[in-house]
Amino acid sequence: MKRTLIAVAMAFFGVGVAAAQQDTISARIALMKANAKSMYGGLNQMVKETKPYDQAVVDTALAQLEEAVGKLGSLYPDSTKGLKSPVDDYSASAKIWDNKADFESHISKLTKIVADSKSKINNLDALKAAYPTLNGGCIGCHEVYRLKNG
Repeated sequence: MKRTLIAVAMAFFGVGVAAAQQDTISARIALMKANAKSMYGGLNQMVKETKPYDQAVVDTALAQLEEAVGKLGSLYPDSTKGLKSPVDDYSASAKIWDNKADFESHISKLTKIVADSKSKINNLDALKAAYPTLNGGCIGCHEVYRLKNG
């Protein structure tokens, strides 16, 4: 009886850990999709002039990116190393955990880029000037630390 209870408890613990890991991965995916919406659904379209410049959209996008960057480090715990998302086209590379200091330096750089952009972007020309740096801060990390699934 005691062994059965221990086995059941261990099974529930294992299920709980797996669920927590998937919750973290789901949160990571949601955050990255929100970032993409801010960058490409908002800012990029203004840069390309397919949407008119709108300071409120710029401010909202930069606030979202600022909040997201603040959460990035916590969304890559060691327990998620090597896990792939069953519902997304991309996964985190194991390089994140193998070179944590470099990964964290990318986050620090992006934090600074977003903060600097918030104080500088107040018109379309300023957005066009800042956008390559903003986008580069995202892509620079993706080139090293993001893997295409399948």
